[in-house]
Amino acid sequence: MSAARKRWVLAATVLGSALTFIDGSALGVALPAIQRDLQAGTAAVQWVSNAYLLTLGALVLTGGAAGDRFGRRLVFLIGVAVFTLASIACALAPTVQLLIAGRAVQGVGAALLTPGALAVIGSVFPPEERGKAFGTWAGAGALFGMVGPLVGGWLSDHADWRLIFWINVPLAALTAVVTLRAVPESRDEGAEGLDWLGAVLAVVALGALTWALTAGPDLGWRDPWILAGLIGGAALFAAFLVAEAREKHPMMPLGLFRSRVFSGVNLLTLLLYFALGGAMFFLPFQLIRVNGWSATMAGAAMLPFAAVMGLFSGAAGRLADRFGARLSLSLGPILAGVGLGLLAFMPRTADYVEGPLLGMTVLAVGMTLAVGPLTAAVMGAVDPERTGVASGVNNAVARVAGLLAVALLGVVLSVVFVAALDAPDARAQLGAVMAGADLEQGAVEAFHAAFRVVMFVCAGAAVLAGVVGAMTAPGWETRT
Repeated sequence: MSAARKRWVLAATVLGSALTFIDGSALGVALPAIQRDLQAGTAAVQWVSNAYLLTLGALVLTGGAAGDRFGRRLVFLIGVAVFTLASIACALAPTVQLLIAGRAVQGVGAALLTPGALAVIGSVFPPEERGKAFGTWAGAGALFGMVGPLVGGWLSDHADWRLIFWINVPLAALTAVVTLRAVPESRDEGAEGLDWLGAVLAVVALGALTWALTAGPDLGWRDPWILAGLIGGAALFAAFLVAEAREKHPMMPLGLFRSRVFSGVNLLTLLLYFALGGAMFFLPFQLIRVNGWSATMAGAAMLPFAAVMGLFSGAAGRLADRFGARLSLSLGPILAGVGLGLLAFMPRTADYVEGPLLGMTVLAVGMTLAVGPLTAAVMGAVDPERTGVASGVNNAVARVAGLLAVALLGVVLSVVFVAALDAPDARAQLGAVMAGADLEQGAVEAFHAAFRVVMFVCAGAAVLAGVVGAMTAPGWETRT
């Protein structure tokens, strides 16, 4: 294949992935406006994020396997189409319930196109060119991650948050044209059947647990439905593990976890992305509803994170190559925890410099040190022929971590807010603060106190991830 056509193939994968990069990063700062406009409660606005993370995290492994079996270009295009149709549904949604449904379908589309983009790159570029191709793809992701919050904030302030979803339509059309013209079809002729039972059990188990955790503060933890969700979700997760152990071609081969490095690095991933996902979800509410910033300014608060990640990821990779992954996978998460702790100490009246700037920058440095070596450690912990599935499992763990963070930290936020306000309608006032209603200072102060506790929990999870990295990162055992 000519170099020019390879560039077009790379352009197609970057454009397709931009759908998820822009949508995900832009929507975070728009959530307060969405909650206000659709009159959504606290649990409902959590589900706007969680519905997407649920289907994406549970199905991304199946999406990758589907591309290997049915054709990587075909599955990539189907993912783009599903994501785009779901985006249109989200843009037109008159209620938060329909928006949540649209977001769940978006997650299905993302579960097809995300692994499809990486698989297309891997099938087209020879091994000696893949590093540069993957680096270009990741760099574009960092750029879109930088632009997304600013776009989402500006649209929320000056136009309509629904335009975040409409942006995907022309982008998807361009992706489809370039893909059809430039990307050759490829598949793995030896690919076996898909693990549908595992996929269904994963979705239902995670869905039950997430629903129970999100609805628990409103219905009460002794409510029969909440208990059924928690117990049923745990039982279904156990059934998922049994099914994966018996499945001939499982979506998540449990044998991979016999490696101490693989298990440890995935635990690190769970903790680190739990911390990051929780912080990125609740930070815009603090900046917009408590500090009184515009959504555009809240989007600008994310710039140090994207800028540092985009500019210094390559240098961080070279540092890990020279000194080993253990240093990066212990120091990086601990620095991320320090950054999250600094965000917890942000004053209520803080401007950009005395507010999130330092915390976001330190968080970005920590994540930059950890992300590249983390992926390399996961892939280096298994035999070469299993690196694809190992990377997929790690990707799924990161998505599920974000899902659990929003659900569990939502409980923490609610408990601290209710205790701080000490009012019979405290839960309703929490929703009102997040939606931007005019309330007494006591409610705003209670949210600020609850936000601090959430950030401290995130910081603790990140530091614990660093401890896990120091104990289990490569160097403690060889490949399995």
